[in-house]
Amino acid sequence: MAESLGPRLYSCYNCRNHVALHDDIISKSFQGRSGRAFLFSHAMNIRVGAKADRHLITGLHTVADIYCGDCGELLGWKYERAYEASQKYKEGKFILEKAKIAKENW
Repeated sequence: MAESLGPRLYSCYNCRNHVALHDDIISKSFQGRSGRAFLFSHAMNIRVGAKADRHLITGLHTVADIYCGDCGELLGWKYERAYEASQKYKEGKFILEKAKIAKENW
């Protein structure tokens, strides 16, 4: 019988600190600073930076950069506020850049 490895996780590519659960992915169709990015409903073991307004592909948003809680690596950002009604679903969600995370327990 196969052993259960536990939940599939994503970790910081730099230090392997667990930062998100695979089950919390909302979408894999996002664009980050360095390429493809994933939208997550939750993130863990992170530090949230200062809020700032940014003009992104989908319009103006208030976002805060998110960093690995262990090594401080910039991993993506958190959507704090969306100004357009069609983008409100992103509020409180997290973008993790694919290049900055690694799969664990897959």
